[in-house]
Amino acid sequence: MTTASRQEVPAVPATRPDRRLRWLARALVVAGFGMIPWLVLLAVQLPASIVAVHWSTAWVGLDTMEMAGLLATGALLLRRDDRCCLAATVTGTLIFVDAWFDVTTSAPGLAQLTAIAMAVLIEVPVSVLCAVLALRLSSRRKRNSSVFPG
Repeated sequence: MTTASRQEVPAVPATRPDRRLRWLARALVVAGFGMIPWLVLLAVQLPASIVAVHWSTAWVGLDTMEMAGLLATGALLLRRDDRCCLAATVTGTLIFVDAWFDVTTSAPGLAQLTAIAMAVLIEVPVSVLCAVLALRLSSRRKRNSSVFPG
């Protein structure tokens, strides 16, 4: 093969991010910093305890979202669908948030020990598993056109 027959592919110049995307990124950063005074206000003014009228609805709703996330993540993974990465990210986040609120809202004693045990033995490991799955699928997607070749 001669050098004349080889065709070099010119390097594609790096495109600048879209102007709207840059503005959105800046707005998100400003919103994040803007939450700092709000967090201080919450820490100072929120009561230590409160009765929630729809307590069971809130928890059943959260656990239902986790169930849907686990089902979606598993189904998409079985189908080798690239959207599995997104489902795993959302599911892992929901499960971690559940663990946080289980532990921080449980009554002292056996209820709190149970919440801590469930967080340590089940919820946090499943959350980490989802995060690792999402990160691995995301890095594969960057290397290939699809997460699941073939």
